Amino acid sequence: MPHVSFSAIKDWKFCAHYHKLTRIDKIKVFEGNVYTAFGKAIHDTCESMLLSRELKKDFDAAPFFKKCLQNEIKQLKENVKPSESDVVDFEAQGLEIIPHIIPALDEYFGEFNLVSSEEEIHEKLHYETDDNFTFKGYVDCLIKTPDGKFHVIDWKSCSWGWDMRKRTDPMVTYQLTYYKHFLSEKRGIPKEDIETHFALLKRTGKKDRVELFRVTSGEKKTNNALKLLEQSVYNIDRQNYVKNRLSCSRCDFKGTVHCP
Repeated sequence: MPHVSFSAIKDWKFCAHYHKLTRIDKIKVFEGNVYTAFGKAIHDTCESMLLSRELKKDFDAAPFFKKCLQNEIKQLKENVKPSESDVVDFEAQGLEIIPHIIPALDEYFGEFNLVSSEEEIHEKLHYETDDNFTFKGYVDCLIKTPDGKFHVIDWKSCSWGWDMRKRTDPMVTYQLTYYKHFLSEKRGIPKEDIETHFALLKRTGKKDRVELFRVTSGEKKTNNALKLLEQSVYNIDRQNYVKNRLSCSRCDFKGTVHCP
């Protein structure tokens, strides 16, 4: 059964032809780097820290993170492997973030319990298409507070933080809008009982190495996000892969044999 994810919708919005090259033809121009390796390692560390906290088990996050980072770097292609000094820097930055993760959550939410980690969303879309599309995604973290509210947390590693433009960019925040909508469908939780948050894990931040902020998704924003989802599925289903010339200057395929 074909599916779409937030990243696939984002690619289609950027350029339908780009979506075809990367998602249909499976042509890869980006296969990871030290930043993605760091992001995966710190993400897995956050997950393990919260699971251990919920189970009341001791967990030494520092060696776990270092091992994860080394494993992720080993999987990188030779042409993008970082220098030894870069590895040392990124490892040190991760170790500086780790002590702030749980305290930041405690300060932001107060008392809470972990509901799930890396929860899969795979919900059927009821659109008139030749194929039965689903929306697929993974919720990094779902917790519940004593007031009965459920909170979706998405970990984002970054350098110093996000400016206001990025914090409010629909093509950034729609990710949480979709997660809220489809998690509500999957679990039968009223949307008003679900709140969504980004957690910024700052490698080079001078303060607030872990910063959480809420993303709201009212009826209008949700409808806009679902309209974009329907448009993308409709065109992907009909193989309408028209180039978005406005994106050419930012596209890795520009001037290549795939997009001359």
